[in-house]
Amino acid sequence: MLSKNNRINKKLTERVFKEGKFINSPNLTLKFLIFKKTEKENTLPRISFIVPKTVSKKAVDRNLLRRRGYFIFKKHLKRPPFGFVGTFIFNKKSMTLFGCRKNKTRNPIKELENEIENILNKIY
Repeated sequence: MLSKNNRINKKLTERVFKEGKFINSPNLTLKFLIFKKTEKENTLPRISFIVPKTVSKKAVDRNLLRRRGYFIFKKHLKRPPFGFVGTFIFNKKSMTLFGCRKNKTRNPIKELENEIENILNKIY
């Protein structure tokens, strides 16, 4: 899990949804803002993961996706530009792709990591 300094509060999330840009991929959407150096919120990159109830009715499953997202983003914490604030939103098919267990044919954590990397590469 990311430290509280790297997670978005509710007020900042609302601002990202109103003013932010977005990048779509097949299973994730990133809404983000990049603050200028003169603004107050520019200290650290901040991120959050949202898993709507349309993905899964069970809170256990939604929390699993969120935790996996935070775990993967922790590795890429130094990649986003200065003043980056973003929210990843999982799409409906995310549970079947990223929520299952690892087996010999598929690694859902690696697939999620590749998807996040592809989205972060589009920002630059």
